[in-house]
Amino acid sequence: MTPESARVWEPTFPVDLATGLAPLRRGRADPCLRKDDAGRVWLTGNTAEGAATLVLACRTGGVVEAKAWGRGARIMLDGVPALLGADDDDTGFVAHHDAVAWARRRLPLLRLGATGRVWDVLIPAVLEQKVTGHEARRSWRELCRWFGEPAPGPAPAGMRVPPTPAAIRSIVEWNWHKLGVDLARRRALLGAAAVAHRLEKAVELRGAEGRALLRKVPGIGVWTAAEIAQRAWGDPDAVSFGDFHIPAVVGHALVGRALDDEGMHAELAPYAPQRQRVVRYLEAAGFSRPRFGPRHAVRDYRAI
Repeated sequence: MTPESARVWEPTFPVDLATGLAPLRRGRADPCLRKDDAGRVWLTGNTAEGAATLVLACRTGGVVEAKAWGRGARIMLDGVPALLGADDDDTGFVAHHDAVAWARRRLPLLRLGATGRVWDVLIPAVLEQKVTGHEARRSWRELCRWFGEPAPGPAPAGMRVPPTPAAIRSIVEWNWHKLGVDLARRRALLGAAAVAHRLEKAVELRGAEGRALLRKVPGIGVWTAAEIAQRAWGDPDAVSFGDFHIPAVVGHALVGRALDDEGMHAELAPYAPQRQRVVRYLEAAGFSRPRFGPRHAVRDYRAI
């Protein structure tokens, strides 16, 4: 059996595992992040030292107990504080809208966490380009099941590690077709896989410079770079401009009507350099777009 490593972390702030790790979860059946009946959260990942499984539990007194298995166990354990928001700094943040103030009061434990790694969050971000969430989650599950290795250690049944860059490069055209991944997203993933080790530098650069590095890969634009930055280094200003839903969510919450990207940019301008923090507060507090109007049709690229 894979050896177990462990650490106990005593944060200086209250930790809410479910809220903090929510941005990393890709649907209820995500093979890389699960919550068990005991309330523990399991997640897998690739590190510079190899694959690993991490399990987190909050104990009496707010102490976080972490255990890890696999070649990358040490790195995963070292990253626990950042993952749960220890490096997040909301100094200077002021709520300029009633909805934001309300959401902040409702979610006093919300912090922006960071995985510290680009690759694992890049894959699902690319898969989510210009398709429905249902399509993207299906492709993510199947990609991990077919090309990701089993989660090290005693992880819940069915958990997998995201595919490595080498695994992505090994996928033949027919399998991409069965995964439901169209040519544009396929090219973006293959392009990123070819320079994956260089893209990890974005975590060190952070901010606009880090996002600019990600965008050097053809097929990774403003939206995708923001989605990666939000998770890899907890970027508080990386707004997902170009999203189908977010402008409407922000608009209805802040001004009572849907906005386009330009309108959302204007409304969020007073919050720079913490604009994404506003979006995160609103989404976590339950604000959503009205349930009417046009929706994306579900496409099955496997049938094309």
